[in-house]
Amino acid sequence: MNMFFREFALAFSALLPVVNPIGSALIFLGIVGGLPRDVFAKLAREVAVSTILFLLIIELIGALLLQFFDISLPVVQLAGGLVLASMGWQLLNNQGNKADQQSSVSARLLSPADSVFYPLTFPVTAGPGCIVVTITLSAHASHGAVRRDIASHFGIAAAIVVLGVLVWLCYAYAPTITVKIRPQTMQGILRVIAFVLLCIGVQIAKNGLSAMIVGAPK
Repeated sequence: MNMFFREFALAFSALLPVVNPIGSALIFLGIVGGLPRDVFAKLAREVAVSTILFLLIIELIGALLLQFFDISLPVVQLAGGLVLASMGWQLLNNQGNKADQQSSVSARLLSPADSVFYPLTFPVTAGPGCIVVTITLSAHASHGAVRRDIASHFGIAAAIVVLGVLVWLCYAYAPTITVKIRPQTMQGILRVIAFVLLCIGVQIAKNGLSAMIVGAPK
């Protein structure tokens, strides 16, 4: 159980600033804000479910991809940790918001039902950064012991489900959120989360580098 909660906390902390439910909700509102209330709520639920399934599939096949390309776990930990640290640093120093980063997303959708996965799930909710983070977490959770691996991957899966619920709540109540939260407060929250992501990235990179040094020929 300790391994489950450890991986749950690690996955949740790493994915939260990348998914950024509140920031993504603002984009979601800007794209589909003109829809009727019932259609808006239904679309928010469908996007949340799609996000959960998308990240769970990435988590499940991440280790298989590493085996297929013959990439070792320490290398993935080092590279993925550096990517996470870089993302955290950029978020920490970014003066804009996620809406600016997703400016390429169309401001209008021809059919909400056909847009659940693209662009509302990918890349608005779970972009390329989420794929990198999820694969890194999946590789980091593989320890070689069956029971520990199962507990670790269940922890990551649980974190993904919880994030999906947060996405659903933030998207469904996006109009209320935009009224209740001041922009300065939101920026402060995002800065703290970005710093946590930076620390997690450095820790994962350190673990990978240590394993590579230990396994290197004398």
